[in-house]
Amino acid sequence: MFWALVALGIGFWMAYQSFWTYTEVLSHRDVPDLCTWDVVLFLHFVPLMAALALRPHVAREECSARVGRLDFALLLIWWMYLYVLIVMPWQYIVPNVAAYNRNLDHLYNAEKLVFLAALIVCCMTSNGSWRKLYAWLFAMTFCYSASSTLANWAIARKAYYSGSLYDIPLVTAMASITWIALSSNVREPASELREGSTIYGVWVARSSMIAVFSLPVFAAWTMLDRKLPSEIQTFRLVFTFLAALLMGAMVFARQQLLDRELIRLLEHSRDSFDNLKRLQAQILQSEKIASIGQLVGGAAHELNNPITAMLGYSDLLLNTNLSGEQRPIAAKIGQYVRRTKSLVASLIAFARHAPAPKTLVDLNTLARTALKLSEPQCDALEVQVRTQLDSASPKVLGDSNQLLQVCLQLVGNCLHLLTERGGTAMMIITEKRDTVCAFEIATDGPPAANPSGLDSDTGLALSACQGILQEHHGRILRPARENGAVVLRVELPAAEPLGSKSKLATVPVMWQSQPYA
Repeated sequence: MFWALVALGIGFWMAYQSFWTYTEVLSHRDVPDLCTWDVVLFLHFVPLMAALALRPHVAREECSARVGRLDFALLLIWWMYLYVLIVMPWQYIVPNVAAYNRNLDHLYNAEKLVFLAALIVCCMTSNGSWRKLYAWLFAMTFCYSASSTLANWAIARKAYYSGSLYDIPLVTAMASITWIALSSNVREPASELREGSTIYGVWVARSSMIAVFSLPVFAAWTMLDRKLPSEIQTFRLVFTFLAALLMGAMVFARQQLLDRELIRLLEHSRDSFDNLKRLQAQILQSEKIASIGQLVGGAAHELNNPITAMLGYSDLLLNTNLSGEQRPIAAKIGQYVRRTKSLVASLIAFARHAPAPKTLVDLNTLARTALKLSEPQCDALEVQVRTQLDSASPKVLGDSNQLLQVCLQLVGNCLHLLTERGGTAMMIITEKRDTVCAFEIATDGPPAANPSGLDSDTGLALSACQGILQEHHGRILRPARENGAVVLRVELPAAEPLGSKSKLATVPVMWQSQPYA
């Protein structure tokens, strides 16, 4: 947008220069004193000032860009208003060459001074390549302004003609914009400080207000100037009234944009404040959980030693000569000790906040290891275990120790249910379907009295399993079977082939009942 506006301004000057060349060189006619094309020459500085108003050396938001475009339109209309108010009445209403040239020169010189002042401000507020660019533009504009003033002085004294020495610095200055554009190496602007952006916005708003409030001043000046012809006075007053309506509407539109942006910022601030409050609550909750984790971790480590001793003594008790009534009781003691040890291990895992590294884990190997570790319990309870392992060796990405803990917990739960309900068989299945690998345990026997198939203690233990599976993007299912058998099924995302960059799909951890397929 910056370079487009610069090109537009130079294009205006080029159009005026082409008209002048065509009239004098090709048509062999003098350019008329009251020339309609003079407005093109006058307006060629307006896009250049609008380019500077964009402040391309400063990063801007979309709302600021829209406001900047309104500022450009307001600036264009204001300068057009000045030209029509001060210059054109002496061209069309009451033709007067001397007054026309005098007012045009004064207004054109004022426009050049404003542009030079804007270049100085941009040069002082920028750095690096942008400052160098503004410095070169200032040198070019200063050279052009001085040459233009000198040419006008020569025209007033009848010493100027097309192609004279006065044209050389004038054309050289305008042609140097090409060299400036080709030699410039400006980069994307860095973010500006809030303070500078706010000050700029305030001054832009003030400039808009000054432009609007200047209209009544010009109207009062017109009414107080008794030397003006009545036709020009009437024209200026009517035109000022129309310009006030148009510029007032533009200022209103600009204010609407700023109001909407203010409302958006207010809503954003409210959302940020609400998010901050939620974050503070989460931090407080995390601190509470961390404190509980430390307490639980310490207590769990203290309980681990006596539980290990109890487990050893219960295994020794099972290996002694026991009667038929004593052996099931001893097996139950060992089973409950193992469940307590598994629960303590879950509490220790809860106390650890750092996630464990994940590797490829074979579900078949995991199932065999869980069965091997649970073999003493199965033999003591006289439970027959059958396996149906997938020949494709389904693999998942995870922590083998944590997943083994889940498998052992599920096997222990099923053994507990078989003891309570009088079942004698358990089936372990592994399989892979599409992108999901499953580990399933099914028990025989009559339907469970508890709809969930689990008591409160077991459900508490499985909560730790759910936390582990949540870290592995998995879930626990309890498919329903027609015979009422209890089925516990763990589903995990299958490990992706090497080289794949897609992420594993997140599956929520939950208990859910569904028809068994």
